[in-house]
Amino acid sequence: LIPAGKFNMGAPDEPDAWNTPVHEVTITKPFYMTIYEITQDNWETIVFNLDHNSYNKGPLNPVERISWINACKFCNELSKRERFTPVYTINGEDVSANWSADGYRLPTEAEWEYAARAGSDYKYGKGDDGSNGKINLLAWHNENAENSTHAVGTKEPNAWGLYDMLGNVMEWCWDWYD
Repeated sequence: LIPAGKFNMGAPDEPDAWNTPVHEVTITKPFYMTIYEITQDNWETIVFNLDHNSYNKGPLNPVERISWINACKFCNELSKRERFTPVYTINGEDVSANWSADGYRLPTEAEWEYAARAGSDYKYGKGDDGSNGKINLLAWHNENAENSTHAVGTKEPNAWGLYDMLGNVMEWCWDWYD
């Protein structure tokens, strides 16, 4: 459970980045996030009929190369299995959300960044601005991943106990950053 709160969203050290200007965001309600990225084993167990086409095969590797709509379908299927009300109505390529439903859903971009920062103003969510090399303890990235994804949870979690919030694979969010 991620608590409600305020944070500064954006990247002050990257003035030309897509996520500027830095601005204060208030997360008004607590929300849940999975501790790990969705693994290939998770995906195949829940939506065995939707191929994930991952390059780096392995049951504990994160699922990759999935569409945004298939990520929404995964959330709905997991909701149904656990007897929650699905959040998404999917009609072809159109997806709408019922925000009062209690099922699984993708985080918003703001929720994702808030969870990744883990209540801090630090870029990497654990008192690290990236200059002291601690990022190697927290994330798989271009310089240490050898062009491959890795089993989830093999790096340190952030301050809120969430693994792989940076690196390994990109995550889908409900909304676009802009």
